Amino acid sequence: MTELPGRRLLLVHAHPDDESINNGATMAKYAAEGAHVTLVTCTLGEHGEVIPPELRHLSGSVLAEERERELSAAMKALGVAHHGLLGGRGRYEDSGMMGTPDNDDPACFWQADVDEAAGHLVEVIREVRPQVLVTYDPDGGYGHPDHIQAHRVAMRAAELAADAGHPIAKVYWNRVPRTVVEEGFARLRDALPELPFAAPAAVDDVPGVVDDGRITAVIDGTAYAAAKTAALRAHATQIEVAPDQPYFVLSNELAQPVFTTEYYELVHGVPGGAPETDLFEGLGL
Repeated sequence: MTELPGRRLLLVHAHPDDESINNGATMAKYAAEGAHVTLVTCTLGEHGEVIPPELRHLSGSVLAEERERELSAAMKALGVAHHGLLGGRGRYEDSGMMGTPDNDDPACFWQADVDEAAGHLVEVIREVRPQVLVTYDPDGGYGHPDHIQAHRVAMRAAELAADAGHPIAKVYWNRVPRTVVEEGFARLRDALPELPFAAPAAVDDVPGVVDDGRITAVIDGTAYAAAKTAALRAHATQIEVAPDQPYFVLSNELAQPVFTTEYYELVHGVPGGAPETDLFEGLGL
């Protein structure tokens, strides 16, 4: 069996770009510190909305190929060498937004058998033996079917892996404290009043927003702001990153702050502090 570094982190995401938005600074920090960081992406986002006009001709399998290239570039920016697609390339397709006909495609991730999909993730867990798993909450952060399914698959895989003798010590869900989001938007409005915002809806559009009391871990990735920004910029079909400004824009055309401190809620395992400042806190690693 290959000898891996002492600290091993596994992240499960629905589409290319989700990892950089939610966890880019965290991933860059732990990779730079020598931890073994593994990303599993469940689909290639074939039905994602393309932002740049010059790329809007991309769709379906061609868009998937482009987003796979973007994902590789983002991982290079974050210093993460170990990443792959759940069950291999093409196993699961993007399910589209909730309530669209794409949800009914038998090949889409939303229609996947959870235990079968979790079995593919268990294979990764057996190989990597992570102590820490990061994924979405039951709503997937904002209700996208692929995010919800990624949550179900990740949590089920953690159960199956434990039954098979490969327990994961700590499981976290991606979170953002409401006050941090509100303050971030306020700073952008003050600095760049000409940008389009939608208050208070813009706050609720940020995936994973919760009351501050739900936060159990705070990871300061300020030193890796440039890496996170570069990773966001790599996802050019999905994200428009402002030059020399702390914000980015998705297909909803609303500016969002780039958060380089990232937040989590521990849902399995023993907390190491209040709040934790290290996802491996309390594990003696």
